[in-house]
Amino acid sequence: MAKLVVFLTLISLLPLLCNSFSDDKPSDRHILVLLDDFAIKSSHSLFFKSLQSRGFDLDFKLADDPKISLQRYGQYLYDGLILFCPTIERFGGSIDAASILDFVDSGHDLIVAADSNASDLIREIATECGVDFDEDPAALVVDHTGYAIAATEGDHTLIAADGFIKSNVLLGSKKIEAPVLFRGIGHSLNPSNSLVLKVLSASPSAYSANPKSKLTSPPSLTGSSISLVSVVQARNNARILISGSISMFSNRFFRSGVQKAGSPTKHDKSGNEQFLTELSKWVFHERGHLKAVNVRHHKVGEVEEPAIYRINDDLEYSVEIYEWSGTSWKPYVADDVQVQFYMMSPYILKTMSTDGKGHFFTSFKVPDVYGVFQFKVEYQRLGYTSLSLSKQIPVRPFRHNEYERFIPAAYPYYGAAFSMMAGFFVFTAVHLYNKPT
Repeated sequence: MAKLVVFLTLISLLPLLCNSFSDDKPSDRHILVLLDDFAIKSSHSLFFKSLQSRGFDLDFKLADDPKISLQRYGQYLYDGLILFCPTIERFGGSIDAASILDFVDSGHDLIVAADSNASDLIREIATECGVDFDEDPAALVVDHTGYAIAATEGDHTLIAADGFIKSNVLLGSKKIEAPVLFRGIGHSLNPSNSLVLKVLSASPSAYSANPKSKLTSPPSLTGSSISLVSVVQARNNARILISGSISMFSNRFFRSGVQKAGSPTKHDKSGNEQFLTELSKWVFHERGHLKAVNVRHHKVGEVEEPAIYRINDDLEYSVEIYEWSGTSWKPYVADDVQVQFYMMSPYILKTMSTDGKGHFFTSFKVPDVYGVFQFKVEYQRLGYTSLSLSKQIPVRPFRHNEYERFIPAAYPYYGAAFSMMAGFFVFTAVHLYNKPT
């Protein structure tokens, strides 16, 4: 009976073990969505359907559900987290701000959507990610020049934003023609955090203030320094999206036409759906995720990897790099991948050539210094997961029988020695055989 129980347990764990050792994709597809109200599930259904159509399994929960948890028995239950609960003051179950940050620190992805009534809890999570929302709880982003033209004149808090970051890996190769509708709060980036990026910026005429009251002092956030949507890629390659508006994910904003003030062009559909769909592909590693395989090095003319190199050896180094396309691994093409031959500091830094099929390679001569070196590839490019490869190899000097017997630079000394010997021979001969008179 005991053996049967053990056998059934192993069978139940088999799918988990297979997934743990599989390298078919960068992550699994199970995402927890925390909501303020289940009505958001229907009012924002187009965004959720775009994720489900790409193979994601969404688990919808109320943010204050006492049964929710991110992990069980030390194992995380989800691969991503979406917080569409801007008003939540306290999460239910075992979730809190610290557990969400631990979730990100473990390499998982996060989307946070705030609003004008964002709670201190949501603001705290954003601050820990390098984003500071306007401290005024009644503040909204106002733009009297870049607002969206509506049927009724409003307070110009409905913005037609088109300050997109110029990055194909973040927003896709297809240009977003229509502006994005945005109504919400602005935020600034923490200057001490170099990992956070503005993806959608406000226009130079925008400012953050309470639209229902007169300005008595200059706004704390103004112009293009206001970020509407920001992203973070952590050093462990976890990705975070932070938006100051939950409305921009809604079906109404997805389907609405848009015309920016001062522009004669009226678009039948806003750019929200394209913008957020493409950005969510990046956040959940469907684009810009790299992996490196088949790291190899050997002497020129050989194929086997040696255990040690000798100074002045000619060697070749190669690596294969692929990018996840959302469905399969594709060869990565770039001209800025470099390798270092490193001991305390780089002795050699070489940009590798590529065949356009994911294979990067170069060759160089081992420096005339012996010790323990490393082959290092530290690749960091905007929007892509970072690659950090290192391989240690010792370098030895020449053995006593490997030095050249006659060094060209020493020919003058050889000549001096032999001329001295010849002179001594002549002097001896003359002295021995010359009779004195």
